[in-house]
Amino acid sequence: MMKISTLVRVAAVGAAAAAFAACTPRPAADSPSGADMPPATNPQYPGAGAGGVEGGGLGAARPGSEQDFVVNVGDRVYFDLDSYQIRPEAYPRLDAQVAWLQRYPGVTVRIEGNADERGTREYNLALGARRAESVRTYLVERGVSAARIDTISYGKERPIAAGSNEEAWARNRNAHTAIVSGAVR
Repeated sequence: MMKISTLVRVAAVGAAAAAFAACTPRPAADSPSGADMPPATNPQYPGAGAGGVEGGGLGAARPGSEQDFVVNVGDRVYFDLDSYQIRPEAYPRLDAQVAWLQRYPGVTVRIEGNADERGTREYNLALGARRAESVRTYLVERGVSAARIDTISYGKERPIAAGSNEEAWARNRNAHTAIVSGAVR
C-alpha cells in the first residue's frame, strides 16, 4: 500500500507536468508552420481540407471572430513568381473563406495583394493589384457579395518574411484577406 506522502508527491509531479504543458508556447498564426508555407517550402500547402485548425492552434477562437477566420479558415494564399493566377492548392482555403463569409454575412473584408522585393515598385504594385483582384473575383463568383470586398495593393512594401532568398520571396508573393468590419469581438 502506498503512503499518503508518496501519493501527494505523485499528484504534485502530475500537476506540475500538466501546468508546464499548458504553458508551452505555440507558434502564432503567421509563423512559418507547415500549413502556412507556400508550396516552394511545403508541398502540402495549404493543408488538407480547409476549415481545420491551421497555423499553430491558438486555442479556441470565438466563432465569427477575426481569430476564428485566421486560425480555422486561413487568411492568406500564395502565388507563383510574376503570376496572379490562383494555384489549385489555394482553392480549399478560398472555398473555406467563401463558406465562412456566407456564415457571417455582416463581415466585410479587404484583399491585400503583395509581391516579393524583386522588380520595380510600379510593377509590384500592379502585380499585387491583379493578385488581390483575382482572389476577389474567385470569392464573388462563388457567392460572396462584391459590395463586401475591397482590394488594395501593397506591392513589395509590406513583406511578411525578411530576407532575399527563395523562401522569403515565396512567402511574400501572396494575397491576404483582412477582416475590415463586422466580426465578433
